[in-house]
Amino acid sequence: MPYQRARAGSKYTPKPGKLLGQVREVLRYHHYAIRTEKAYVSWILQFIRFNGTRHPREMGKPEIERFLSHLSMNRNVAAATQSQALNAIVFLYRDVLDMPVSDKLAPVKARKKKRLPTVLARDEVNRLLIAMKGTHRLMAKLMYGSGLRLMEVLRLRVHDLDFANKQIIVRDGKGNKDRSTLFPVLLHKQVRARLERVKALHEKDLNNGYGEVYLPNALAKKYPNAAKSWGWQYAFPSKSLSRDPRSHKTRRHHSQESGLQKAVKNASLEAEIVKRATCHTLRHSFATHLLEDGVNIRVLQELLGHKDVSTTEIYTHVMDKSFQNIDSPLQGLDDVTDDDD
Repeated sequence: MPYQRARAGSKYTPKPGKLLGQVREVLRYHHYAIRTEKAYVSWILQFIRFNGTRHPREMGKPEIERFLSHLSMNRNVAAATQSQALNAIVFLYRDVLDMPVSDKLAPVKARKKKRLPTVLARDEVNRLLIAMKGTHRLMAKLMYGSGLRLMEVLRLRVHDLDFANKQIIVRDGKGNKDRSTLFPVLLHKQVRARLERVKALHEKDLNNGYGEVYLPNALAKKYPNAAKSWGWQYAFPSKSLSRDPRSHKTRRHHSQESGLQKAVKNASLEAEIVKRATCHTLRHSFATHLLEDGVNIRVLQELLGHKDVSTTEIYTHVMDKSFQNIDSPLQGLDDVTDDDD
């Protein structure tokens, strides 16, 4: 997970206090997501406990490398997991303790295994979707029809759904990037019906003194009324109100990812799909099927939000390669019918 500052050259000095409190304070100053905050705090705790609960100021390069090597050699973590642990520790030393160490580290690195994505055949996607019900079925259709990641579909706001231009705007996707992707016309009627029910729920919350939603990057201070506006509401809100762990305000957050994950898993079992089908499998299937339909790989790269086309190229290894309608270049020569035997 790459580190990005709130603005170029910004530096924040935390107030004196307990270490983890300082870590959370700096993370929130730079507008890190709460999921990232929890992950970073967890890794920093593991690092401290691994080294006998010594304060990080008393440690440095040897202790950091030993911990990261332990993750690779003894816990056999994935390369991405080790990278996240490294980013958390680098953040601690650079932004909280003001003791940069990232350029000096040389731990035993976890091997990044190249794995081909699991892709469902079109018939398998159809069977999976038929086995699902209600809101979860609509969310699965959006993941397959638009190539959305799990958290991207959960975090959709009402104003991100552009019916007129048949596109969905993905805000703060992976790498904190915005992008636009397909909004299948076949889903417009279902999504409109869904939004009508969500609007009724929102109006009920407003009448009960609630109706606020979380806004990113301190927008709530800049636009005080935006948090209660219709456009900012989640398209797939939670069934119940909950208390925000940071602001302690009672709000209606988006649906939990675990519910959709379980729904996809149960549907794959009911549809008797042997492949390991997850929410991300629907995104893989979206990409592969578009390539099979002849969509240019550069266009697909934009739809998926990949930084490098080499990431998109992995789907060329799993797409259906039919050679029935392809002629060999030998067919274009004038006379190759002679018997050479």
